Amino acid sequence: MQHKDKLNIPNALSFYRLLAFPVILYLAIAGHAQAFAVLIVINLITDVLDGLLARLFKQQTEFGAKIDSIADMGTYFLVFLGIGLFKWDDFAPHILSFGTFIGLLIASLTLSVIKFGRFPSLHLYSWKIGGYIQGTFFFILFTFGFFTPFYYFMIIWGILAFLEHIIIQLIIPEMRSNAKGLYWVLREGRSRK
Repeated sequence: MQHKDKLNIPNALSFYRLLAFPVILYLAIAGHAQAFAVLIVINLITDVLDGLLARLFKQQTEFGAKIDSIADMGTYFLVFLGIGLFKWDDFAPHILSFGTFIGLLIASLTLSVIKFGRFPSLHLYSWKIGGYIQGTFFFILFTFGFFTPFYYFMIIWGILAFLEHIIIQLIIPEMRSNAKGLYWVLREGRSRK
């Protein structure tokens, strides 16, 4: 990959999220809930924008997929930290469903590291849509408050997406980007036979 392939707006947005990580982490630990919420919302918006712009301007690269995935994990960590520090009273009654959601997320990441030696970058449709749903939920959570019906919609979608992610990792021989989904992985496997 040429150096110029790495210098584009989608990658710059992903780099922003990486650079913002320690600042947002500090705000969370220092108890600055409002500043934390503003920056986490900006992170969620830039997460949506980097993928849309990469597809729109055909600037999708393996490098971009990797840094986007790392930035996504950082944003997930920060959101979960923010929930624990600032929104725990809202989540406490839903600990079983939220614990299952987090457990499957951790399982999908751990499986990738164990099997492929790196974090996943499959970018499945279900995962992307789930990211938009989760981003919208977290935006609403940190801006307006906890909305129970949307919470359960997010959790159910996320659990199904994480299960698909795990199944695909068990099937494929090596990690790749933009696998789309289980249907496409299975179809591709059949066409190779």
